[in-house]
Amino acid sequence: MYLTAETKKKMFKEHGGSEKNTGSSEAQIALFTHRINFLTKHLQENPKDLSTKRSLVNLVGKRKSLIEYLKKKDITKYRALIKKLDIRR
Repeated sequence: MYLTAETKKKMFKEHGGSEKNTGSSEAQIALFTHRINFLTKHLQENPKDLSTKRSLVNLVGKRKSLIEYLKKKDITKYRALIKKLDIRR
């Protein structure tokens, strides 16, 4: 498995404030970014995997909507998260 429970806890603690704060938009964006990076590498090796391509497009759309929400809610957190996760905007 590419994403272990320890990795998730570490990610949520780093971006969400605590291990149990899995619903914060910053933690969700970080989780989606990790999954998007993994699926992108998978698609580079398997370009004909159409179901993975569809999943990737859905994840990018979900992440985009969460990023827009965070941008409207708190612009400073948005800028810090974009810089930390190295997301193009």
